[in-house]
Amino acid sequence: MPDYYYYNGENQGGRGFMANVPTVTRNLIIINVIVFIATLINENFMVTTFAMFYPASQYFHSWQILTHMFMHGGFWHILFNMYTLWMFGSVLERMIGEKKFLIFYFVCGLGAVALHTGVEYLQAQGYMAAMAEGSATAAQSYAALKMTPTLGASGAIYGVIIGYAMLFPESRLTLLFPPVTLSAKWMVIIFAVAELLFGITGTAVSIAHFAHLGGMLFGWLLIKYWRKKGTLFDRN
Repeated sequence: MPDYYYYNGENQGGRGFMANVPTVTRNLIIINVIVFIATLINENFMVTTFAMFYPASQYFHSWQILTHMFMHGGFWHILFNMYTLWMFGSVLERMIGEKKFLIFYFVCGLGAVALHTGVEYLQAQGYMAAMAEGSATAAQSYAALKMTPTLGASGAIYGVIIGYAMLFPESRLTLLFPPVTLSAKWMVIIFAVAELLFGITGTAVSIAHFAHLGGMLFGWLLIKYWRKKGTLFDRN
């Protein structure tokens, strides 16, 4: 995830960092950190059991659809994701309420894995067609696809970012690198276009670009749905 700077202008009054984080955001951060520590202790078990594998893989389990959202591949991975969740998730949760934010977060995460797995399915179909024609390279690619885990909260986080941008489209956000300041709406548009281009061209193949796009798409759709129903700020 990219680095951001955000200041909400509230007087923190010397209280601890986590004391100022709303309930759902705080608990999500805590769970992610606990799972990350467990992964450091026994990485092989945690990844093969709780990361998301392609359904045809020998390592696939149904619960991975949810558990992969709490897995991370390294310190910087979890730091950037939790930092972004803290900044934007805290604001979004305060605006729409705990229950809606929790629903929103998981819808974005599930939408992310749905689109990512759908793209993997299309890739797998292409590999199998080539394998039927005797392609050894396709066989290797298909085997690699089944053995490659997907992990991280990034899909849900990208959904949180677009949710924030839809509520505060003109708020100014500054990237730490590069040091560029843009409105939230333009920031997410640039992210979406970049992820789409990277996904199509195969740039940075270790990053699940279509999962990021899936999180953004489902986040956008859910906010649009709640607005249409007039229930976006109904906290019950």
